[in-house]
Amino acid sequence: MSRKGNCWDNAVAESFFKTLKAEFVHHRKFENREGAKLEIFRYMEGFYHAKRIHSAIGNKTPNEMEVYYTAKQKLVA
Repeated sequence: MSRKGNCWDNAVAESFFKTLKAEFVHHRKFENREGAKLEIFRYMEGFYHAKRIHSAIGNKTPNEMEVYYTAKQKLVA
């Protein structure tokens, strides 16, 4: 585990939230907090995980990588 104050602690989360804000949140107006939660959930599950490719994981979607690793785990077990 990292130490207190390590600048890399939140790099992945910060990168995700930067992308979320730039691609989705800043382009929309939300009626209320519950509406925002629902729309952000739909964005994450309907686009970010299902369709948006990520260069850090070999230009695949997170869902594709999850299927790949699940199948790989079954072969090892």
